[in-house]
Amino acid sequence: MKRGFAIITLIASVIFGSTLFAGNQNLPENTVQNIKDAIVGETTASAKYAAFGKQAEKEGYSKIALLFKAASKAESIHANNHRSVLSQLGVKMDDFTPEYDVKSTKENLQAAVDGESYEVATMYPDFIKAAQAENVNLAMISFNYAYQTEKKHKAMYQNALAQLNAGNTDSLSDLYMVCTTCGNTYDGEAPARCGISMTPKERFLRFTI
Repeated sequence: MKRGFAIITLIASVIFGSTLFAGNQNLPENTVQNIKDAIVGETTASAKYAAFGKQAEKEGYSKIALLFKAASKAESIHANNHRSVLSQLGVKMDDFTPEYDVKSTKENLQAAVDGESYEVATMYPDFIKAAQAENVNLAMISFNYAYQTEKKHKAMYQNALAQLNAGNTDSLSDLYMVCTTCGNTYDGEAPARCGISMTPKERFLRFTI
């Protein structure tokens, strides 16, 4: 079992109590579909941001490429957390192939801002409400981990786009740290414990030039 999901399970059992749906009986249909949609979205975002990072490198924007690389890893952590929750519910994920377009770095940053804005304003708030209504505590935690992180990603992408437009990309961070439990991303040194999942700093991944 991956460390991130193990911590999710522990938090759920301690704070909320365990709510599992064995044998596919009385499955929370809305939340199951939302988890599947989130897996597709986060897996696609991870692949897309990795490709955006390569494009940024080609254009000479090494610090923007670093941001995309760190965010790509964070999105893969979200996808893996969601997959683990789906597995706990006894549901198999459908096969799919991520689809996305790679354009100029400026356009890619705008696409990233748009994608994160949707997740923050609509997708995850709705998913969290549905999971709460259907009493799926693990999904609530996994969705909230992603929601809190995407708010930070949105701000980082907005700043990167603003600096690109101003011709000042050298001002961007040359260090990002990503929490292995929840994907929380810091543009600089992380604190002693993650501000979302309380994971110790030593378990973070470092991305630097």
